[in-house]
Amino acid sequence: MSRSHETPRLPVADARTARRAAWQLLNEDRGAIRTIVLLAGLAALAGAAGPWLLGLIVTGVEAGEMSVSRVDGLAVTVLGFAVAQLVLMRCARGLSHRFGERALARLREEVIDRGLALPGRIADEVGTGDLVTRSTLDVSTVAATLRNAAPDIFIAGVQVVFVFAAVFLLDPLLGLCSVVGLPLVWGVSRWYLARSRAAYLAEGAASGEVSEILDSTAHGARTVEAYGLRAHRNHTLDGAVDSAYRAQKRTLSLRTVLFPVTEFAHTLPMALILLVGGLRHLDGAIPLGTVVAGGLYMWQLVDPLNQMLLWVEQLQRSGASFARVKGVGLVSHTSDAPVRVPADDLMEVSGAGYSYVPGREVLKDVELRVRPGERLAVVGRSGAGKSTLGKLMAGVDAPDTGRILVGGVPVADLAAAGELGNRVVLITQQHHVFMGTLRDNMTMASPGADDEAILAALALVEADWVAELPEALDTRLGSGGIELEAAQAQQLTLARVHLADPHTLILDEATSLLDPRTARQAERAMVAVRSDRTVISIAHRLHTAHDADRVAVMESGRVVELGTHDELVRAGGPYAALWRSWNGGS
Repeated sequence: MSRSHETPRLPVADARTARRAAWQLLNEDRGAIRTIVLLAGLAALAGAAGPWLLGLIVTGVEAGEMSVSRVDGLAVTVLGFAVAQLVLMRCARGLSHRFGERALARLREEVIDRGLALPGRIADEVGTGDLVTRSTLDVSTVAATLRNAAPDIFIAGVQVVFVFAAVFLLDPLLGLCSVVGLPLVWGVSRWYLARSRAAYLAEGAASGEVSEILDSTAHGARTVEAYGLRAHRNHTLDGAVDSAYRAQKRTLSLRTVLFPVTEFAHTLPMALILLVGGLRHLDGAIPLGTVVAGGLYMWQLVDPLNQMLLWVEQLQRSGASFARVKGVGLVSHTSDAPVRVPADDLMEVSGAGYSYVPGREVLKDVELRVRPGERLAVVGRSGAGKSTLGKLMAGVDAPDTGRILVGGVPVADLAAAGELGNRVVLITQQHHVFMGTLRDNMTMASPGADDEAILAALALVEADWVAELPEALDTRLGSGGIELEAAQAQQLTLARVHLADPHTLILDEATSLLDPRTARQAERAMVAVRSDRTVISIAHRLHTAHDADRVAVMESGRVVELGTHDELVRAGGPYAALWRSWNGGS
């Protein structure tokens, strides 16, 4: 498998992919969309009834054919339609916001799923910065659109369509007058969008530079004074402030074009309708009420068009953020096809090769077969590829060449599909405690586990400290709660493993970073968890290998010896040399 020498970066979805994903996001809740369209349409119809009725009143009064009681009745009807429009619009907005929250929840879950499914190599080489930015800042930008911009624009769009339709039904010529401002709005919007993104990015960067200089100067005030850097820092700050001023002036200049032109685009149709309608009324072509109704319809357009324009920039930013969010799935997503169920728990490594950097293989043609229930120790000097082999066997990444199978199914496929947790688990020196209660930390391994099973798992690993917690299983752990010590965090991890009940454990020296007393306690806990399971130990301490059923010796990314401890010592090969070195040359 060939790779670029450039540092891998998470991709960004192209415009077509982003549009398809956005449509799918809407289609997943199409029932709510239909209801929102219906409510917004009814609200627009209710709003359109008011000007039409007022036009009837004006026409009737002008012709002297309408009584006071009739006028009063129509006025009350206008008020009723206004109230109906208000209620329907409120309901439509409420449903829109709830729809946005549901869509946002699905998007956040997808980002987490795709982020967790990223190939290990990509996650390591890209680093956390880009992924964290996409899962926080970009998702927040999209969230602002889904919560606010999308509902407002959607409802405003429905209103605009209904109002234009009402004007055309009122009088086709007045309808043509109502749309003369649209080309102006379209043209100035395109002009603005072509320039605003870069301008606002520059403004944000300049403001960030000012904040950075102020913050660093404040934190390093003593150093600034000690080295006489006050004038230099003031000069630097002046330059940053000047850049920020120019950037803000640039965005202001864009707004001074956008808003006056759009205001003129609103005023022009109103003026034309009054002018053309007035002339046609003088010619007797249309009644005065029609002219009044047309003018009122144009007045109704001002608010929805302003809403749409105000959110144009937010839509542009969220579109870019949405493309970045969907780009995570372009790396992690492989196939929606169901993964085959492994026939058994036999693990086979066949011709596996792997490299972090092109041309520098860490593993080369590794061959290994681990029988169910076996205890295998993988040993070798530092850099031999032991930990890399353990990660591949745990499904963290797929080998470049060859295969790693569990029951005849590729381990990496099971991991990507989320089907590996109850079969193979990798335990390293790092033991994570998640924010939440102790119960939350345990049930993530087995959602159906009851309190009795949780306490039994904790007792199995000798987690006696649980009895001292102030709220037992409801005690909050992590940031804002109780911080666990290293040994306690490892016991929690092992108890989770016991609840998950995997068939195979891969231990990458899980106790190597602990002090000797704590390590002995942790090793006793692991003995309990390892019972009746296949165990593959990445051994940096050879006493682990001494107690294993078989020992695999690695050198330069290959398995060069395989056998029992006694067999390999008698053979006098690489393992025997390691054993003699471990025992002080005896």
